[in-house]
Order: sequence, then C-alpha cells, then structure tokens
Amino acid sequence: MSLKIKKGIPLIDQHDKNGMWGGKFGGSFVPETLKKPIEDLTKLFKKLRNDKSFIKERDYYFQNYVGSPTPLIPLNQLTDHLGGAQIWAKVVSENPGTAHKIYNAIVHCLIAKRAGKKFVCGDTGAGMAGKTLAMVAKKFGLKAKIFMGVKDIKRQKPNVDAMKKFGAEVVPVTSGSQTLIDAVSECMRYWVANCLESHLVVGSTVGPNIFVKICGYSTSQISRELIVQIKDEFGKIPRRLKLLNVCGGGSSSYGFWSSFMDYDKRQVEFVGIEAGGPKKSKLHAAPLTNNSKIGILHGAAQYVIQDKDGQIGLTDSISAGLDYSGISPLHCFLKDAKRARYTSATDEEALSAYKLVSSMENISPSLEPAHAFAEAIKIAPKLNKDTVIVVNSCGDSFKDRDIIKKRLGSYVR
Repeated sequence: MSLKIKKGIPLIDQHDKNGMWGGKFGGSFVPETLKKPIEDLTKLFKKLRNDKSFIKERDYYFQNYVGSPTPLIPLNQLTDHLGGAQIWAKVVSENPGTAHKIYNAIVHCLIAKRAGKKFVCGDTGAGMAGKTLAMVAKKFGLKAKIFMGVKDIKRQKPNVDAMKKFGAEVVPVTSGSQTLIDAVSECMRYWVANCLESHLVVGSTVGPNIFVKICGYSTSQISRELIVQIKDEFGKIPRRLKLLNVCGGGSSSYGFWSSFMDYDKRQVEFVGIEAGGPKKSKLHAAPLTNNSKIGILHGAAQYVIQDKDGQIGLTDSISAGLDYSGISPLHCFLKDAKRARYTSATDEEALSAYKLVSSMENISPSLEPAHAFAEAIKIAPKLNKDTVIVVNSCGDSFKDRDIIKKRLGSYVR
C-alpha cells in the first residue's frame, strides 16, 4: 500500500488513533508508568495549540528572544564558483542559541510552565538542544537537567560550558556508545521516575508520538518564515526549488519543509542528507539512505540501524548531533510516501564543504549543516541557473572549533 500525504493538514497530525504515521511509524511504546503522564501532556498540548494567549506568548518569544525571522541570504560567491543552480542559505543559526533547537526549547518551557512544573530534563548530542534548553529554562525560572554522553561532552566542550553557565546540571552518560542515543535513553529513564515534578524535553522529532508533534510544531516556525522570504525575493515560489537539510533526528528538516508540504515535489523537492560517517569505515548514521529495517527505539517505530541479531547497531559520525541510530517517524513516512529524497555525506565531504563555504561566504556552518552544503556543492553544477537551492544552515561552527582545528589544521571564524 502506497502512503499518501493529505493536503491542508500538518504532517504532525496525519497519524492514526494509535499515533502511527502510515500505520507503521511512530506510536507510543512506553512503560505503564508513563502512559498517564503522556496522556496528560497530549491533552494539554492539544488545548494549548488552540489557546490564543499561548500562541501569542510563543510568537512573542520567537520574535523578541529568538529574533525571528532569521535571515535568508544568497551565496553569490559559492554560486559563481560552482556554476549552475543558485545557492541560498536560511541562516537559522543566527539566534541567541545558535541553532534551531531554541524553538523547541521555548515551546516546551512554555508548556512546562502551564503544567505547573518547576523542572525540565532533556537530552543532547551536539549540545545545541542542551544549551538552548538551559538558556530558556533560566529565562523562565525553571531548573534544567541535561543528559549528555561522555564522548560528546569531550568533543562539544563549548556547549557544555554554556549549559553550566546558564545553571543547568549536566549529567554525564557512560553507558553504551556514550553518545546521543544513550543520552536519550538515560533521560527517558530519569523521567520515568520523576514524571510528576519534571517535564521531559525530547530534543528532536523522535520518541513517543506527543514529543514528535511538539518538536515538529515548534520548528515549523522555520518554514513559516522561509515561504514568506522566498516569495518576497522571487515574487513567487520558483518553478524549481530544492530545500536541502541535514537529517539526524529530523527536527530541523521537518521544520524547514513543513510549510511547503502541499507543493508538487517536481516543483519543491525535499532533500535530506544523513551522516555517512568516515569514508573508510562501514559505520554511519544514515538509516534511510542505507535501507535499515523498522524497529522500536525510544518509544517509537522507525527505521533503525541494527546488527545481524536485530539489536541497535553502532553508528559513527564526526557530528555529535547526527550520531543517532534511528530517524524521526515523520521522515520514515516522507521517504515511503516518496515526498522526500534522502542521501548521505561522509565526514570528509562535510569538512570539505565547511571549508569551502566558510572561506567564500560570511557564514560558518557547524558540521551538521555542512553535510547539507556538501550535497549542494555536489548537485549545483549539474543544474541550470533557474533552479534555486536553499540550504538550512541550522547550527554555528563555534562548538566544533576543536574538531575542525584538529582535522583541517586551523579554525577561523
């Protein structure tokens, strides 16, 4: 049975009564102790989405704290260098949190306040979700506990320092691969025991159904801005528009695409770029590109990297924010519905793209969106000048300065 996307309805709402997209992705596979808290959160979120005062407060913080809209800029030198398609960047990183994660943090903290919670707990890989949650929690008078793998703590020190500066408790996760997947697991375990007084902030469009919905609702602000900006720049939506976005958990890409969902894919193409890992390694973090099988991870059915015994498989990526074995149920649905195309970029391609883009343009993308720039660099010369490519530059490179310096020999902003 082919999967179809319904027009006029946000994709986050196109699930069945069991919370499944396409009847096979998503759901809420959680222990009995979490069913009531998740049910309560689902009811509260449904109410708040139609609450004018909540929407007004959300928009106030998006505009006056985030600084929305973030800029859409032409990358003229890169375009001239490569030839072919026009390349633009939506510089979402140009906000106080330096990443798209700030939208999710704001909405979750507003929900926590409405629910009467004084504590928030969250996971982080690259540290962007953790840093923005720490920032927003402090602003709203909430106490934050952030779970982060010790491997990521070492390679993303700037963001760890920022979390502590904003008063968050950073909990080192020593289990498993000591990366994002284990941080999510430990955070969820903590919430099982503390769900009455603490609000769980899942850092991407992953986890049980309600957390996919809240995150997707939050990051959709990106495409609400972008569709207006593109119409202002071109007078209309171009006949050939390609929206390129890195895919780890999938929050920035869903937010980047959501307002364009009803357009024909021949006019507006969605391209998701996963982490291909080191060139000479068999390990990667690209479950969609490599045709992984469906499994259950962190309370949701999705395509998951697995070993030969069906256990969660190992991943590897230079980007801590992409080092995840699964992928959002929304992207699993988009792939099977053939609405989005997915590919991958290796660590080396991401580093090369970072070097080229940052040397030619006045932006400095983190290694996560550098994967998407790698695809833009690859396809632009093959396309005509009437084609418009927009890349979501959803993170700033400052957090990666030690990795970049080690791999490229220097780091200059």
